[in-house]
Amino acid sequence: MLSRRADFLAANGGRRAPMPGFVLLVRPRGDDDPVMRLGITVTKKIGNAVVRNRMKRRFRALARELFPEAGIAGADHVLIGRAGGIERDFSELRVELRKALGKVMRSAAPQARS
Repeated sequence: MLSRRADFLAANGGRRAPMPGFVLLVRPRGDDDPVMRLGITVTKKIGNAVVRNRMKRRFRALARELFPEAGIAGADHVLIGRAGGIERDFSELRVELRKALGKVMRSAAPQARS
C-alpha cells in the first residue's frame, strides 16, 4: 500500500486512465522490485466518512481480484474515487478497472514503427 504523499505525487506523473467511477494512475518505479503497490484516494467531495470508506473497501476488493493477473509488475497503482463511483454496480467497476488496466498496458507497450 502507498502511504507517503511523495509516492502519490510521483504516481500523478505516470500514465492515467480516467473512467466514470474512478481515475487510475500507474507509474513504473524502475527499481527492479516486481511488487505492485496500491494507493487509494477518495476526497471529502465524494461524501461523508461512511461513503468514502465503502468506496475504499470496494477498490481494495477490486485490486485483490484483478491486480494479480492484470496489474503492472513493479509499478505504483493509484485509484482516485469519483463522485459517480459509489452508485456504480460492483460488476461495472470491475469491467471499468479491467479496461483501464488494459489501456495503461497498451500505452506502456513500445510502439512499433512501420
